[in-house]
Amino acid sequence: MDLLIILKDNLLPFLAILTALVFVHEMGHYLVARWNGVRVEVFSVGFGPELFGWNDRSGTRWRFSAIPLGGYVKMFGDADASSATGDGLDRMSDDERAVSFHHKRLGQRSAVVAAGPAANFIFAIILLAGLYTLVGQRHAPPLVSAVTANSAAAIGGIQADDRIVQIGETEITAFDQLRRIVMQSPGIPLEFVIERDRRLITLVITPQAVQAENPVGSIASFGRLGVTGVPGEMVKHGLLTSIGMAATETWSMTLQTLEAVGEMFVGKRGTDELGGPLRIAQLSGTVAEAGWVTAIWFTALLSINLGLINLFPIPVLDGGHLVFYLAEAILGRPLSERIQEWAFKIGFTLVIGLMLFVTWNDIVQLKVIEFFGSLFS
Repeated sequence: MDLLIILKDNLLPFLAILTALVFVHEMGHYLVARWNGVRVEVFSVGFGPELFGWNDRSGTRWRFSAIPLGGYVKMFGDADASSATGDGLDRMSDDERAVSFHHKRLGQRSAVVAAGPAANFIFAIILLAGLYTLVGQRHAPPLVSAVTANSAAAIGGIQADDRIVQIGETEITAFDQLRRIVMQSPGIPLEFVIERDRRLITLVITPQAVQAENPVGSIASFGRLGVTGVPGEMVKHGLLTSIGMAATETWSMTLQTLEAVGEMFVGKRGTDELGGPLRIAQLSGTVAEAGWVTAIWFTALLSINLGLINLFPIPVLDGGHLVFYLAEAILGRPLSERIQEWAFKIGFTLVIGLMLFVTWNDIVQLKVIEFFGSLFS
């Protein structure tokens, strides 16, 4: 019974969110492909055997498949779901060439490939803009109401009633900005510009490095300043303002993700923070319980990450295809089929290896083995 409850509380929200994001991503590919006159043979949510599907008037097979961890759009001329070049392209008739993906101009092919990640970013902006317009955004001014004794703020000279005006080159207009910058800077000296009694004061303060559990359940290092802000309030914005704010927030989340990945490569951040499907499923259940507003925000965050991951320059991902097209633009001809074939094999191996690694991370962090052991003890 406990297992059924876990599946209901975690698996169903996870599948609902993932299906929506995959559908949006593949719809981006589909719409731009159709706009450029490409015949789409298959639109699949999921991989593997088809569970159910139907054919539309243009001949596209819309299908839901058994393995719900992704999806694909197979276009006319593709050899498989990875959009590898099919055989017989040089033997196509003029009518077939007109609707073949691989016979389209370089710019058209690039647009079709880039449309998937772009759709995820646009979807995130739509979700966030909707929240800011309909529900509002919690806003607290960067005012300090209290300072914790012996904290980095107290040692650095911050006092109650100070207003944080600037950190480094960044103007601070909300307390959340202050929190975000500090959390990302454990043990790093920061230059603060403080407004106190209508005077500006410059202080250099080093946030304390603390170890704490992050949202994905692993232990990570965060910066702590030791200040308390004033209570915030929900502020609704007009649609255009909300779209601009959502675009800015999407860009900020993208940069934060890239920065985190970079820190993992150089060893500043542990790879145990990488989460896979099990941890995303757990978080999906948690945010579903927290309410629809939190669930929408989480979906926007996942959509940004899905779009960004697909832009990584790894063959079999959209970013890998774009690298091939960049090489084609530079060389004036496509890379040889042998080079592309080997690149796809290497890329596929990397992706599978990464999936296995993050899944093992999930098993360790979520103590899955201990859980199943407890079911039979």
